[in-house]
Amino acid sequence: MAALLRLSGLIDKMNERIGHLCDYLILIVCLISAGNAIMRYVFSFSTNAFLEIQWYLFGAVVLFGASYTLKRNEHVRVDVVYSIVSERKRLWIDALGMLFFLLPVTIFMIFLSVPIFLTSFRSGEVSMNAGGLTLWPAKILIPIGFFLLTLQAISEFIKRSAALMGVIELETKYEKPLQ
Repeated sequence: MAALLRLSGLIDKMNERIGHLCDYLILIVCLISAGNAIMRYVFSFSTNAFLEIQWYLFGAVVLFGASYTLKRNEHVRVDVVYSIVSERKRLWIDALGMLFFLLPVTIFMIFLSVPIFLTSFRSGEVSMNAGGLTLWPAKILIPIGFFLLTLQAISEFIKRSAALMGVIELETKYEKPLQ
């Protein structure tokens, strides 16, 4: 279990760094957006490439930020049952949910998205918009994002399993929404 917890720690550190990178990506997107607006209204110049790079970066933030959000246990959950059960039952709900729902879905999404990326990459697919960008960099974000989410789900499963075995203490950190 100690080796698995070390692996979990490495995955957590990697996704923590990627999450902080997403903070900077948001800043870059805002600067591109502001620059595009200034160029359009002040200089009457614009290109679809500016809009598309914003979409690519927002996509990266969403896809890469999902693993960081899971790591921080701040993901959206249906709290009908979760809010009324004990800490131990929450660990079970999390562990089983990751094992039977999250991991199969993320692995399936990788399986589906890799061929789409490869087709786009091999063909040199370009946006149909005038001045648009090459599409494969946006399409590779999908399998990478789901791969990172898969790794984080494995990390969270390891931690939940260790907590259920009494090896570590782990708080499920549930905050009931205000009513």
